[in-house]
Amino acid sequence: MSDIKYILGSFGDPDEMMHGIEKLQENNISIFDVYTPMPIHGIEAKLGIKRSRIDIAAFCFGITGTCCAFALIYFCAVIDWRVNIGGKPSFALPDFIPIMFELTVLFCAFGMVLTYYASTHLFPGRAPRVMDLRATDDRFVIAIDAKDNAAHTVIDGLLKDAGALEVKYNERKYISYE
Repeated sequence: MSDIKYILGSFGDPDEMMHGIEKLQENNISIFDVYTPMPIHGIEAKLGIKRSRIDIAAFCFGITGTCCAFALIYFCAVIDWRVNIGGKPSFALPDFIPIMFELTVLFCAFGMVLTYYASTHLFPGRAPRVMDLRATDDRFVIAIDAKDNAAHTVIDGLLKDAGALEVKYNERKYISYE
């Protein structure tokens, strides 16, 4: 048993794909996602995708790294192992700026890798979802959720009128282990 999960419109030109997005939106057809082999300027605004907040996460990871470095240095230099060298202060901040910078960069780098994996659901060992193999090569693919949009023939016609080279129906396969 199989049922249609996504309707895929495959385009050869980014302008035709943008025209296809406009036609679908004019007919109130919701678009699940768009797959392109290269970045296309303005597609986020057309699809209504909000600005990424990943820069806020990077700032938080950096501040966490700076605070951890400051706490570690203060604990080591002032509380745990105070060393009196020529009457100099135990905690001279300019001496520890390189260490705080390095931990800031380290926390930010590791945190951003983990944030990227969490936001894209591409954890190591997970097979990526591929709608159409040519979407990463030379095709521009519009994926439409078939469950949300019942008029499949209308969608098929709109995609072909917009210049789609082919329209495919991506089916969900149910595997039985009998």
